[in-house]
Amino acid sequence: MKFSGLQKTSLLDYPDKVASVLFTPGCNLRCPYCHNWKIATDPQPPFLQEPATLEILENRKKFIDSVVITGGEPCMHKELPRFLVKLKEKNFFVKLDTNGFYPEVLKECLNHVDYVALDIKTSLEKYKQLGAQNTDKLQRSIEILKIGKTPYEFRTTLVPELVTLEDIKCIGELTKGSKTHALQQFIPENTLDKHYQTLQSYAPENINEFSNTLNKFTEKIILRT
Repeated sequence: MKFSGLQKTSLLDYPDKVASVLFTPGCNLRCPYCHNWKIATDPQPPFLQEPATLEILENRKKFIDSVVITGGEPCMHKELPRFLVKLKEKNFFVKLDTNGFYPEVLKECLNHVDYVALDIKTSLEKYKQLGAQNTDKLQRSIEILKIGKTPYEFRTTLVPELVTLEDIKCIGELTKGSKTHALQQFIPENTLDKHYQTLQSYAPENINEFSNTLNKFTEKIILRT
């Protein structure tokens, strides 16, 4: 494995844990609101290689108890499961962030992670705006998590235009019966498409309406606003 970056300490990326965050290069989607678009669309060296990465994490054990793998899209790297085994051998809690378009890799990872966050970015019909012509693999990943034993959350960033109340209803139907769904506030900064920097984030009353609507389909709602 190689990585585009490492955030040494995060209190936000793994619920109730202190984590280091690894960013994998490349992504199959082109979300216009993406904040990590440089490493997603055109990752450039120098990359952090696996031996150095493991050494850094080992040296940080007195400060952190977990590692978050995010991107880009981690599951597009077939060597990911093998790397996760190494993290577990070092007794780290491991969280994986994914967009769900690599269900076979995701399934292989589940025995080596403690938590998964899968982004449900919008209604299936709008995924074409993100560069995905087919969402069958995403739907398969959703079902893998719903029937599996690994703790997970579905996660939706409330991006104006891409996520409306009607989209929330569609997302709810798609993830119906889920354990946890997190709603995140959109921050209009440093986006791939500069148009999204001009949008106004949703007001609290809109977010409450989204939450109340989605609450009919899931056991637990988390608001990150």
